[in-house]
This record gives sequence, C-alpha cells and structure tokens, in this order.
Amino acid sequence: MYAPEVLQKKESRANDKPRTERGDRPAREDRRENRAPRAERAERPAPQPKPIVDLGEECHDEKSEQIRAFLKGLLEHMDSAAEVKVYESEKGRYKVFLEGEKLGALIGRRGETLDAIQQLTNYSINRGGESKRARVQIDAENYREKREESLERLAQKVAGKVVKYRRNVTLEPMNAYERHVIHTALQDTQYITTFSIGTEPNRRVVVSYDRTKQ
Repeated sequence: MYAPEVLQKKESRANDKPRTERGDRPAREDRRENRAPRAERAERPAPQPKPIVDLGEECHDEKSEQIRAFLKGLLEHMDSAAEVKVYESEKGRYKVFLEGEKLGALIGRRGETLDAIQQLTNYSINRGGESKRARVQIDAENYREKREESLERLAQKVAGKVVKYRRNVTLEPMNAYERHVIHTALQDTQYITTFSIGTEPNRRVVVSYDRTKQ
C-alpha cells in the first residue's frame, strides 16, 4: 500500500504532463502524404524467346519423298493422324517434324518411341546401297530441343557433385545422341572427364573427377 503523500505526488506529476489532443495529431492520410516515396523497384527484363531456326520451305527431292512415304505408312499403322513435314537442314541431312494433336504416344517414355521411328526411317531410306546416304532426325512437339536442354542441366549438376565429393558418377543408360550431348556439355569443364561404358542398349556415361584437367 502506498502512503497518501506518495499517491498525491504521483497524481500531481500525471497532471503536470501535457496531453496531446487527438485533433492536434496529423490525419493518417496526411502522414502518408508526407512519407518519402519508396524507390521504385527495377523491373526485370522479360526473358527473350529463343530464336527459331528458319529451315526455309519444305523439301521435295527424291529422299524427302521417300521419307514422307515411309512415315505416312508407318503412322497409319500406329493410328496416328500426324502431319509429316520434311526439311533439308544441310546436304544429305533432313529434319522431320511431326505435327498434330496428342503426339505423346509417338514420343514415348524418354523419347524411346520417337527414337525407334527415327531409326526405322533411316534404315528404310538408306537400304540398298551406300550411294546417296542420308541422315534423318525426327522431332515432335519440340521434344529434341527440350531433352537436350534437360541433359545439359543434368550434366552440369552431376559435374558439380563430382568435383565436390571427388567421386565418379555413372548416369542412366542413354542412346548415342544423348551420350554425345553429355560429352559435349562437359568437354571443357575443369576437373571433369567423361567416358562411356557398357553395351547397347544399356551403354552409360561416366562423369569422372580428374584433378589433372585444368
């Protein structure tokens, strides 16, 4: 319990403090107006789309017609209504694009069906002689480019782990083209070498630590 004298002193001190009337306070809107404006955030530039390679007009030479005829017959057997477009990217090399809806069945798991279609097409148009041999690459829904980008990211990720832990890493089985993408992606990477082991179709890439490679 406080003595009466102490209570009186506290009351007198409280009465001595000047009170600020609410009316004297600046309105909330005024306070907001007086605030220093926030620095505007720098807008990030929108990602630029990748340039589309112009292959020109469709090719209609003898080889391209063989490619069309074979693929149209094969696609009919597969109950696919995909449209076949053939371009000659360079002499003796053809790029084929399958266009249409629901092309997932033509691509297959990890592109296995698309690879099989491509292999059969190359065999069909090149049988019967070594003269005028051609190489055909078949794509659908831009799968090839997406897969290549995915493999390049995988290669860099694995290389980082190999350098960190100094242990070799063996990748999953890949076809020759996919192995080539991995080898190319890491050929200039410091402390990293790559090589392939096994036999088809289970041939794999080994990402190896090499401290002598600068």
